[in-house]
Amino acid sequence: MIKMFLQSGKVKNRNFFFYLGLLFCIACQQGKQLGAQELPKDYTTQHSIALAYCKAHQMNEDFYFLIDLRLHSGKNRFFVYDFKQKKNLYEKLVTHGSCDVFSSNPDKFEKVQYSNQVNSHCSAKGKYKIGKRDYSSWGIKVKYWLEGLEDSNSNAQKRLIVLHSWEAVSDSEIYPHYSPLSWGCPAVSNAFMKLLDPLLQQSKKPVLLWIL
Repeated sequence: MIKMFLQSGKVKNRNFFFYLGLLFCIACQQGKQLGAQELPKDYTTQHSIALAYCKAHQMNEDFYFLIDLRLHSGKNRFFVYDFKQKKNLYEKLVTHGSCDVFSSNPDKFEKVQYSNQVNSHCSAKGKYKIGKRDYSSWGIKVKYWLEGLEDSNSNAQKRLIVLHSWEAVSDSEIYPHYSPLSWGCPAVSNAFMKLLDPLLQQSKKPVLLWIL
């Protein structure tokens, strides 16, 4: 737009900064609007680290699961990333831990708190190895045990943190509403679990799940 004004020859020097300032204000306003919508995050670094980790620990090198709990729980934040195609196969909702804070303080639905403490009911960040497939009393009756691989999630099995589905979790984004809170488990929709289950069953190596 600035180039157009200059080429027209109709804009005097004293007006140049006026138009420049106007365009700057418009750009700032657009930036604020995009910010409110939460711009897509770039996970290039995480993908590189995850692939190197999988190679070093004899884990699946075709895909892995990345969960970014820093995002609003009403938005897709569970990503199934394909290392070879370099793209997400799926993007869906996932719950985070309640830390025993429920509807008495709705603001806490969005602000994730992390803990590795037993009975904390909080989410635990870090890398996990997805383990044994087992029966669940939730969702489609399937769960996968999670083995914490870092100090931040080493008590995952003691805390009974598993990957499972739950009828209360939507299969599509519900922003600005929140997803329900769990007791620390990354719970997904029944429909999404039906997609994850065959992927995990067909994998010949353990699959990495990484919670940010």
